[in-house]
Amino acid sequence: MSLRVVFMGTPVFSVPVLEAIVSAGHSVAAVYSQPPRPAGRGLELTPSPVHARAEQLGLPVRTPRSLRDPEAQSEFAAWKADVAVVVAYGLLLPKPVLDAPRFGCLNLHGSLLPRWRGAAPIERAIMAGDAETGVQVMHMAEGLDTGPIALTARVAIGENETSGVLRERLSIIGAELMIEALAQLEAGHLPSTDQSDAGVVYAAKITKAETRIDWSKPACDVHNHIRGLSPAPGAWCEMQLGNRLERVKILETSLQTGSGRPGEVLDHHLTIACGDGAVRLDVLQKAGGKPAISDAFLRGAALAPGTILS
Repeated sequence: MSLRVVFMGTPVFSVPVLEAIVSAGHSVAAVYSQPPRPAGRGLELTPSPVHARAEQLGLPVRTPRSLRDPEAQSEFAAWKADVAVVVAYGLLLPKPVLDAPRFGCLNLHGSLLPRWRGAAPIERAIMAGDAETGVQVMHMAEGLDTGPIALTARVAIGENETSGVLRERLSIIGAELMIEALAQLEAGHLPSTDQSDAGVVYAAKITKAETRIDWSKPACDVHNHIRGLSPAPGAWCEMQLGNRLERVKILETSLQTGSGRPGEVLDHHLTIACGDGAVRLDVLQKAGGKPAISDAFLRGAALAPGTILS
């Protein structure tokens, strides 16, 4: 037997779940994704990663800008799905959509709820210095990530792990977890445990204003900030490179001993003083350039000890 599924997702994080559902033999009636966006130097309309993969798999794709109008809701209901699987879709689902599938909607969320409800749970967990996170399959309700929990998988966060690496790990684990959830749903015994009212923390969307590095903070906070925003949108600072003040993204760092003025270059290995302690800049990226390890970066950019990064 198999379930009739409507899949709803947009970024790369969602793709392994879609692939796993197809591989498990479930019938994907339709795939919903965000509309194509301008991308690249030519700003051509580009389908989302889920949209592109769905077309490769021969699945019908819908890209409504909203699900609030009756026409879009009627079309959704017409798929007569047993369940909708939602993974980082990006649109709120109104009640008529939530209620349309026979067994409702299941969401895969990248945190241990109720901690980090919202748009950026993976980034926020790392930025906060959390030692553990996970993925959960949740029965969707009208609130923001408030529905009952079905299944949970916990993972430790590495001390130097970036959000990009963690996101990739969680997407694979999440795909396996969702397949288990669908199997239990089909068998009629998928758990449903209400979330606790204690420990609610919201993972607000990352804004441009918070991507600049504040060297006056303790080194551990600077390190967590950088790895939480890596590789995108990327934490950045300004460096005097030759005759130009350039914005440079910092993609990877490691904690070091050392002290100096916040933002001061302490040695020839790009160890930078923070408000307390220091970090070494391990991977950097100039605007329009490719990521480079520190040794390669320094071959084309002299930064003498005593230089202040801003």
